[in-house]
Amino acid sequence: MTRVLIVAATPAMRAGLRALLAGEDVEVAGAAATLPAAPDADVVLLAEAELLGVNGRAALERARMGVVLLADAGRAAGLLRELPPAGWGVLSPDAAPEELRAAVRAAAEGLVVLTPALAGQLLNRRPPAAQLADGTSESLTPRELEVLERISQGLSNKLIARDLGISEHTVKFHVSSVFAKLGASSRTDAINRAARQGLITL
Repeated sequence: MTRVLIVAATPAMRAGLRALLAGEDVEVAGAAATLPAAPDADVVLLAEAELLGVNGRAALERARMGVVLLADAGRAAGLLRELPPAGWGVLSPDAAPEELRAAVRAAAEGLVVLTPALAGQLLNRRPPAAQLADGTSESLTPRELEVLERISQGLSNKLIARDLGISEHTVKFHVSSVFAKLGASSRTDAINRAARQGLITL
């Protein structure tokens, strides 16, 4: 069970995030308008970058906690990269509930989580589609190719997990990695790009 502290400016936002995070694998340990000096949770979910602040950074450094930030700006990820928490993530403010829970679990395990679009922006690794054909197949791992093949068959993350004998959580991260490497913004886009590059056959 991953314990998460929600930090959001308004009661309505805190209540909304609490409802989105509700699940059997994530426990909301508390909610606050500002980051406490000694947060007691595995991960802090920040509704906006401004809530981090100097005191917040110091508190997270001491606690070695995971951090998930809801923001669109690459600036926010740059800010978090300077921290030494267990793990961190940056998601869109309109992220789906399953994305939020997956990011919180990943940050607690010391992983870094980004949306494919933000990953491409931050890493400056999203070249035009015509250039992706060179070397893309080499950059996809065998497991990512297996996941990509099943995406092209129209399988959901749950069915892919069952078919490959891995967790749905793991499938989600493979899907995100495939999207980032292909420069894709959706499953359909990933299938189209992969087919053009000969990675899959339709």
